[in-house]
Amino acid sequence: MILRSIGAVVLLLGGLTVPTQAAAAGKTCDYYVAPSGTDKGDGSARKPWKSIEQARDQLRAKKIKNCDVVVNVKAGDYVVDKTIEFTEADSGQNGHKITYRSADGPGKARLLGAKPLTGWEKYKDNIYKTKVDRNFYTLFEDGARATTARYPNRTSDSLWSPYLFSVTPEGEYMAQHNWLFFDPKDVPVEWDADFDKNAQIVVWSGGSWSWFSDTIPLGGADFRKNFFTFNYSSRFALVNSRSGSRYFLQNTLRFLDQPGEYYFDFANSEVYYWPKTSIDKVMAPTVKTLISMKGSSPEHRVQNLAFDGLSLQYSDFVDWYRYGWNDSGDSGVAHKYPVYDRQIELPRNRFGMITLENTRDIDLTKLHISDSGFTGIFMLFANERVKVADSLLDNIGGDGIKVEGGYPGEGDISGHHTFSNNYIYHVGELVPGDASGLELMSTGNNTVTNMVVKHSARYGISLEVRPEIANADNYARNNRFSYIRLEEAGLDSGDMGAFYTYGVHNVEPHPIDNYVDQMVIGDVINDPAGAMPDSGTRGVHMDAGGCGFAISNVEVGKTSDQSYQAYQCNEVTNADWADGFDKSKMEYDKIGVTGAFPYPIPGSTS
Repeated sequence: MILRSIGAVVLLLGGLTVPTQAAAAGKTCDYYVAPSGTDKGDGSARKPWKSIEQARDQLRAKKIKNCDVVVNVKAGDYVVDKTIEFTEADSGQNGHKITYRSADGPGKARLLGAKPLTGWEKYKDNIYKTKVDRNFYTLFEDGARATTARYPNRTSDSLWSPYLFSVTPEGEYMAQHNWLFFDPKDVPVEWDADFDKNAQIVVWSGGSWSWFSDTIPLGGADFRKNFFTFNYSSRFALVNSRSGSRYFLQNTLRFLDQPGEYYFDFANSEVYYWPKTSIDKVMAPTVKTLISMKGSSPEHRVQNLAFDGLSLQYSDFVDWYRYGWNDSGDSGVAHKYPVYDRQIELPRNRFGMITLENTRDIDLTKLHISDSGFTGIFMLFANERVKVADSLLDNIGGDGIKVEGGYPGEGDISGHHTFSNNYIYHVGELVPGDASGLELMSTGNNTVTNMVVKHSARYGISLEVRPEIANADNYARNNRFSYIRLEEAGLDSGDMGAFYTYGVHNVEPHPIDNYVDQMVIGDVINDPAGAMPDSGTRGVHMDAGGCGFAISNVEVGKTSDQSYQAYQCNEVTNADWADGFDKSKMEYDKIGVTGAFPYPIPGSTS
C-alpha cells in the first residue's frame, strides 16, 4: 500500500507546517490489481492482487476509514466467470470513497464476460460445431455480435428487418397470446417433417400496436391449421383489426445459411457457427451481469463506490423475454397502483452489465460498456445520486441506461442522478421493442446533459410512469435535459418520438416541473423493409400525460409523422416546428459530448 497526500504539507518561509484539515481530506490509500497478480499478493505495486474480487475481499476485511481508497487496475484482460458482487460491507467508510480505476488509461483494464469457444470441428461446408458446457443466448465473433440463424435473413447487420406478418385466424382466436397463425406462403410445409424444438420467435406482438417485442421459444407447429404455439405468453394478442404482428423465426439449423450466424442445439449442448473471419475468434458469454452493487435494503445501501475508466465487454441475454406483466396486479404483490406491473421489467429481466439496487453516491465514469446481452447499466428501485459520466456504451442488447424507480405512491426512492457527457451507440440489438438510449422510469430530480444517442430501434431518451397515476404520487419531477443530440432513432418502430414521455403529468393543472433545452434530433425515419404497421415517427412525442414541460431551443430533422405531438399542456419556446424559430439561439457547439470525452466517437474517421 502507498499513502499519498495532496498538499499534505505547505512550504512556508519558516519551514514545514503540519498537515491542514483540507490536506488530510485529500489523502489516498493506493492498492494494485494486475493480470500477473496472485492469491498471495498484498495489493502493493510489487505484489498486486489478481482480480477485483480479491481486492474487494481484502478491503472488506481491512475496513479502511481514514482515506479515500484507490484500487489501480492495471491494463489487461480479466475474465468474469461469476458476477462481481458488492454489498454495503464494501462501501467507502466515514465519507471516503473506494475507486476501482483503470490505472493505464480509459478502457485499458478490460472485464470480459465471455470466454473463447474451442473444440470446433467441421460440420459441413463453412459451418463448424462444438460441444459446450453451458447455455447462452447471444454470441460474438472478433468483438461483434453474431446473429442467431434466422428466417428471413436480415438485410443488414445494423437493421432488424425484414419481417413476416401473422395472419388473422377465425374470430375466436383473435385474442390469442400463445398461438401465432402464419401465411402458408411464408412457412414451407417441408419444415413439418423436422420441426426444430430449439426454434424461437421474435415478434412485435399486438398487430399494429408495434410497441414491444417478445423473444419466445416455440412449443410446436401445426402445418394443417398453419399456426405456431408459444411456450410463454406474448405481451399483446398477436392480431388486431388493423394488422397482424411482425415476426421472424430463429435458432433452427436449416436457417444457418450465411456468415456470422449461429445455431444452438440446447438438447445436445452443441453450437454451430459460420464464421465471418476466424472460428478461433468466437466468444460465448459467461454472465449476464459483470458488476452488481446491491445493498440488503433501502436502509442498508452500498455507497461511496466508484468505477473509473474500466472497459466491460460481453454479457448474456435470456432464454425468453417479454416486457412487463400482461395485466395489472400480475406480480402477485399488493400495490397502490398495480397497473405499474405493466410498465416495468419482469423480475427475471431486471439486470444489466452493471446492476445497481439499494445504492447511494455511486460514480461510473469513463467506462466503455460494449456488446451487452441486455441493458448496459440497470438501476433498480432504491438508488440515489448515481453519476454516469464521460462514458461510451455501444452495441447494447436492450436499453443503454435504464433507471427503474419504485411503484408510484409508495415512496420516492430513485433520483438525483447525473448523466453527463455520454455517447450511446447501437441500442436494442436483441430487444428492439421499447429500446431507449436512456430510459427513466418513476424517477425525478435528474440531470441529463451533453448526451448523444445514435442508432436506436425505438427511442433516444424516454421518461415514463403511467397515465393512471395521480400527480401527487408521480415522482417524475424536476428532470432537466440539455445539450442533447439524438440521431437515427425509431429505426424499427412507429408511434414513437426520439424524445418520448408517457404518463408524467396526468391531472390538471399542469405546473411546469420538467425541462428540455438545447436539443437536436436528426431524421427519425424507420426502416421501410420493416413494413411498420403502426403510426409514424416523431421527433418529440409527449404521450398520454406528457405534460408540465418547458421545452426550448429544439430542432428536429425529417419524420414520417409530426415533429412534435403533444397535448396543449406544455410551454414551448423557439422550436423549429413553430413559427419564428431562431437558429441563432441554438448553441450547436455545446450540443452532444464535449472535447473531454475520452473515447473515439463510433463510426468517426478522425
